Amino acid sequence: MTTKKTLVLFGIVSIAVLVLAACGAQGDAGPQGEPGPQGDTGPAGPAGEAPMASDMTCTECHNDTTLIAGKTTAWEESMHGSGDAYGRGSRSSCAGCHSGGGFSDMVAAGINPGEVENGDPNPTRQDCRTCHQIHTSYSGDDWALKTTAAVEFYAVEGVTYDGGEGNLCATCHQPRRVFPEAVDGQIEITSTHWGPHHGGQGSVLMGVAGAGPVEGKPSKHATEVEDTCVACHLGPDDGHSFEPVLSVCTECHEEAESFDIDGLQTEIQALLDELEEILIARGLLDEEGHPNVQFVDELEGAALWNWIYLAHEDGSYGVHNPSYTKALLEWSIAVFE
Repeated sequence: MTTKKTLVLFGIVSIAVLVLAACGAQGDAGPQGEPGPQGDTGPAGPAGEAPMASDMTCTECHNDTTLIAGKTTAWEESMHGSGDAYGRGSRSSCAGCHSGGGFSDMVAAGINPGEVENGDPNPTRQDCRTCHQIHTSYSGDDWALKTTAAVEFYAVEGVTYDGGEGNLCATCHQPRRVFPEAVDGQIEITSTHWGPHHGGQGSVLMGVAGAGPVEGKPSKHATEVEDTCVACHLGPDDGHSFEPVLSVCTECHEEAESFDIDGLQTEIQALLDELEEILIARGLLDEEGHPNVQFVDELEGAALWNWIYLAHEDGSYGVHNPSYTKALLEWSIAVFE
C-alpha cells in the first residue's frame, strides 16, 4: 500500500471514531457557573387603569353631596352639638351620657349610666360617632345606630322602653332618681339640683317617675309612633337639629299649624306657671327656679318634684304624654289648696 493510500485510510478511520464518539450517551451536567452581570432595566409598562370612585365604598358617605356637611351644620346648632355640658363627662357618674365617647364605651360594655365606673379622660360632645357605627365597614352601613335594644329603666323598677330606633335616645333620656321615701312625713331637699336628673322624656312618654298618687300609662306617642323619638325629632328628611318636626304631627293631627295642638301646650304652660308661683311663695323654689335646700312636707316635696320633672326635665309642655302631664300638675296644685 502506498503512503498516499495509507494517509487516506487513516483519515477515514479518524473521522469514524469521532462520529462514534459523538453518538455516545450524554454525560452528567457540570456544575452551574457564576451568574453573569444584571442587564439594564427595561422600559416601564403601560399604566394600570385608575379605580372609579363608584368602586370605593368610602364614597357612599364621602362624596360631592351635602350628606355629611348638611347634617353636621344642623347638629352644631343643636343642644348635643353645642354648649359645655360634655365637660361633665370627666366624672364617672356623668360619663355615660355627658361624653360622646363615654356613651360609646357604655353601650359597648352593655351597662347603664348608673354603672359607669370611670370618667372619660377626653370627653367629647355627642357627635356622629356617639350614635352611629362610624368607620367599621367604611361603607353606608356605618350609619347604623350603636344600639336599638329595648331600654330597662334603671331608676324605675320594672319599666322597659321599647320604641324602635328611639331606644338609642332613651338610653340616656330617663331619670337618674325616683322620688325618695319620706321619713316621719318629711322629705329632704339635698341640693339645688335635687330632682329626677336629667332628660326624663323617656319616662314621661311611659307615664312613670312622677311623684304622688297619680297613675300614668304610656302615651300614644310611645305606643303608636314608629321609632318614637327618632320619628318626631329627625323627621322624614333625617334632620339633625333634633327639633321636633311638625309634618310628622300632621300625619295624625291634620289641621295642626303648630305644636300647640288643641291648645295643649298653652294649658300646660299655665299650670306650670301657677305651680311655680305657689312653690316660690312657699319657699320651695328660688326665683331662678332652683329648689331650696331644706326639709319639707312629703306632699309639698312631691309637688316640687313634679314641677322640676315637667318644667326642667321633660320640657315638651305636655306633648310627650298629655294626660299624665296634666294629671301630675293638677294634683300638685291641689296639694296647696
